[in-house]
Order: sequence, then structure tokens, then C-alpha cells
Amino acid sequence: MVGYTSSAAMAGTTLLCLLAVASLQVMMAAAATGSRPPAMFVFGDSTLDVGNNNYLPGPDVPRANKPFYGIDFPGSVATGRFSNGYNIADYLAKSMGFPCSPPPYLSLAPSTSRLVHAAVAGGVSYASGGAGILDSTNGGNNIPLSKQVQYFRSTKSQMVAKLGSRATNLLLAKSVFLFSVGSNDLFVFAVAEQNKSTAAQQRDAAALYPRLISGYSAAIQALHALGARKFAVINVGLLGCVPAARLHDAGGACSGELNELASGLDDAIASMFGTLAPRLPGFGYSLADYYGLSSATFADPRAVGYADIAGACCGGGRLGAEAPCTPNATVCADRDRHAFWDDVHPSQRGAMLAAQNFYDSRPGRYTAPVNFRQLAQTGL
Repeated sequence: MVGYTSSAAMAGTTLLCLLAVASLQVMMAAAATGSRPPAMFVFGDSTLDVGNNNYLPGPDVPRANKPFYGIDFPGSVATGRFSNGYNIADYLAKSMGFPCSPPPYLSLAPSTSRLVHAAVAGGVSYASGGAGILDSTNGGNNIPLSKQVQYFRSTKSQMVAKLGSRATNLLLAKSVFLFSVGSNDLFVFAVAEQNKSTAAQQRDAAALYPRLISGYSAAIQALHALGARKFAVINVGLLGCVPAARLHDAGGACSGELNELASGLDDAIASMFGTLAPRLPGFGYSLADYYGLSSATFADPRAVGYADIAGACCGGGRLGAEAPCTPNATVCADRDRHAFWDDVHPSQRGAMLAAQNFYDSRPGRYTAPVNFRQLAQTGL
């Protein structure tokens, strides 16, 4: 078995990243040079979570702080990322020029000085595994989007107390606000609807979308009012093709119903941003098409080196999705050739490929109206 680092060392990964910056003054000066955005603030679910759920109480909180999660992370540390190594937030942070991904808010919250230092040094992550746009989604076992926004509001208040309003607002205006949320809302909805007729499911989905868009829009507008100006948004991917969804088909085929749900929400999200952009002063955004990228990848998996796009690398049973990824699970040896790490999450390589496409691809292919690089560098 691969050796795993202790929990104390795991917590130290956040500290090591913070120590890479000597002082607030040094970081503010570096941000002023325009070499990269001053910070990245992260909101959403397990595709971006870097460890917030490690700090939540309760036996039903989804956590990735044990083997074999993190098997390919430096030091084989199970950090709380739902991956065999790095996730999409990590690769996007590195692409933007940060030494490491923004640390989890809950690891910093007990210390005002550490929280402010992290926010200025490169940002903070509020993302939480299992979180949704709706507070009720997996309620009580994650940090829902509305609470993530509240935590950011608290962060800004502490930044203002330390740096002043002018410096704080300037930093936030140049920072990137990364989002990936909505998948869990659809997973929960699909489970609740599985015994209903197709007509009833379609009727209920039509009622669900406005609720999700209302909550999403409220979060975006609240952050804009707090000073956010650059929004890098990842839409909902091909949910029906994750191993957990394929299990429901005898042949392991994708779930058309889940994919239709995801596609419908993605259309609504695109419309929402198109509506918000002209209404909010200084508002800029890049909308990444995870659904489209996944569709293209699964249509020709060998083009990107995948040998398996249906099964989980870590798990057990059929498609590796009938048992969770635990210290007793079966783990594949060729992890870079698997699209999925566990029953719902992409592998480290999948995260890397997604980040590369969202950051550098030609606008109009998998991002619109600009790519993440163009968004990040605007106004620097």
C-alpha cells in the first residue's frame, strides 16, 4: 500500500502555501505588477473543494481525507480533494500564476490574520463537497452556495478592517471568482423523481430550473455588490455518463434523462449570464462548457489517451461504482488513462484537461465570450 501522510502534515499543506508569501505588503506589491490576478476566490461543490468538508461535523458529511484519495498528490496526501491528486481549481490556479490553489476557508476562519493573509496572498476557497445552489440539497452536510457567499462577506469585512476599503475593493475587482455548482441539485432531484412518469419528471424539471437560477443569480449579484467583477464559471457536465449513473443501465450506457437535465440547466445558466452582464457595472465573465467538452472527449476518448471512460478507478463492483473509494477499495494502476477517479468525480488527468481547455482554448469552442485566460488578464 502507498504510504499516506499524517493528518498534521495534511493540514500543513495549507500553511506551506501561505508561507510562500512573506507579508501582505509584498503580496500587494506583486499584484500591482499585473503579472497575474491578485487572488482567486472559489465557490461550488466537490469538483473544486480543497478540504472544507474536512472541518464540518457529522457522520454523513462527504469527505476525501482518507486513502485512496490523494494517492497521486505530492506526498500521497489525502487533502480533502475528491481526486487521486489535483482538481480543476488547482490547475486553474497554477495556470493563472499562483503557487498553489487557494486554501479552504474553514481552515483559516479561526484566525483573522491567517484569513486575511490568505485572501491577499492568492484567495480563499469556499467550495464544499455535496453543496448545491439550493440550501436543501444534501442539507446539513455541506456548505451551500448561499452560506459560501456569507463566508466571503465575512472575509471581505476582515480584509477591509486590515487593508481599508479602497485597497480591498481594488484587489477584488482584479481577482477571479471561480464557480462550479448545480450538479448536486440535479443528482438529488433525479433520485427523488426516478419513480415518476416522464411527463411528471419534465413538468417538475421545468419548475426546478427557475428556482436554481434564482439562487445562482442571487449569489452572483451579491458577490458583485461586494466588489467581484470577474466570474469564471464552469457549467454542469455530462452527469448521465458518470459511473454512478451508468450503473442504472444493464449495459452501462449513459443516462439520457440526467444528461437532458444537465443540458437544460446549462441553457438556463447561459441565459442568466447573458441577462446579468449588461445590467451589472464592470461585470465580466467566461462561461466554460464542461458538458460540451465531456461530450467531445467521450466521443473520441483515445484522442486524449483514455482507455476507460465508463468505470471508476477507485471503488468496487460493477464499473467500480457499486462501492465507495475507501482504504479497502480496488484501485486501478493506469490512473491517467481513466476519465473518472471514483463513481462521480474526474481523475486528476481529467481535471487537468478540463482546466487546460477552459483556460486556453479558442473562445467559442469551450468558453464564451472569452476564455479564462483572457478574463483573468483583463484590466491587469
